[in-house]
Amino acid sequence: MDTEINKHPHRRYNILTGEWILVSPHRTKRPWQGKTEKNNVEKRKTYDPSCYLCPGNSRAGGETNPDYKSAYSFENDFPSLLPKAPVKDFENGLLKAEAETGICKVVCFSPDHSLTLPLMEEKDITEVVKLWKKEYHELGGKEDINYVQIFENKGQIMGCSNPHAHGQIWSQKSIPTEISKKSKHFKEYWNKNKSSLLGDYLKQELELNERILAQNEHFVALIPYWAVWPYEAMIIPKKHYQHIGQLNTEEEKAFAAIIKKLTIKYDNLFETSFPYSSGIHQIPTDSKEYPEWHFHMSFYPPLLRSATVKKFMVGYEMFAGPQRDITAEQAAKNLNELSEIHYLNH
Repeated sequence: MDTEINKHPHRRYNILTGEWILVSPHRTKRPWQGKTEKNNVEKRKTYDPSCYLCPGNSRAGGETNPDYKSAYSFENDFPSLLPKAPVKDFENGLLKAEAETGICKVVCFSPDHSLTLPLMEEKDITEVVKLWKKEYHELGGKEDINYVQIFENKGQIMGCSNPHAHGQIWSQKSIPTEISKKSKHFKEYWNKNKSSLLGDYLKQELELNERILAQNEHFVALIPYWAVWPYEAMIIPKKHYQHIGQLNTEEEKAFAAIIKKLTIKYDNLFETSFPYSSGIHQIPTDSKEYPEWHFHMSFYPPLLRSATVKKFMVGYEMFAGPQRDITAEQAAKNLNELSEIHYLNH
C-alpha cells in the first residue's frame, strides 16, 4: 500500500455496509488537552457477596443464581424486549410504529468474579462459545424470533452495569438495521461473484499481511481496512460459515483461543482491563436461506492514546460520518508489537 496513505487524509470504503469513513492520520500529532480520567486498577475478589451475578447470590429481580461452575445463562430480569407487547402497529401520515417482541438473556462467562475473557483459560472460554451456540439454536428456533444478537459490553465506560464478566443476547422479531445493511452487500457480491464477500476479503488481507493480528487453523483476527474505532478488530472464520452454530468441537476451541489472544493484546496495550463492545453478526433465524452470509465477530474499543484518553463519536461523526485518526495499519502495528502473555502474568 502507498505509504502516503498513513500520513494524509483520505476516505476508506466499508464493503459490508456500503459506508465511507474519513481517516485523518496527521491529527495524531495534535497536543491533547481534552478529557483524561484516572486509571483505577481494581483488584477484584473471586467471589463478591453483593454481586447479582455471582453463583448462589440473589439477583436484583429476586431470583437466586444456582451454584454454577462454568458459563451460565438466564433470562434478563430487566429485559429491553418482552415476549409479548400490547402495542398495535401504527401509521399516520409520516408517523409510523410497530410492535417489537423478543427474549433477552444474560450470559455469565465464569463463576469467578475476578476474571475477564483475557484472564480466563481457553477451555473456559470454549464453554462460553458452546453456550453461545446453544442459545443461538434455541432462541433462533422459537416462533417470532428472527434474529439473535450476541454481544458483550466490557467496562464501566461502555455502560456495563456489573463488573462480573458477562455478555448479553437479545433475540427479536425484526431483523436489525446493521444486519439488513450487511445482508444487502453480502448478497450483491454473492450474486455477482458466486463467492463470499468476507471470504474473498480475508484472502486479500492474508496476502497483504498488513492488518493481521493473529490466526490459527480456523480463525483470523485483524484490523478491518475500514475500521472506525482506534483499535477496532474483527475475528473471521476461514471457512465460509453463516452462523456460529456450524462450528465443530475443534473450531469452538480455535474460536476461544483467538478471542483470548486478541483480548490479551488489548489489555497489554495500555496495561488496563481494556473496555470494548463486541458482537457476533450472523444470519437471521427466519428460516430463509442466506448462502452469501459469512459470520464474524467485531470488537469496538473506545481507547485512543492511553487507558484514560478515549475516542468520542461527537461533532462531525454525529452529523456527517465516522472519522478516525490512527490508520488501521498503525493500529495493527501497535498491537502486533505486544506480548501474547497478559501483563498481569509477567
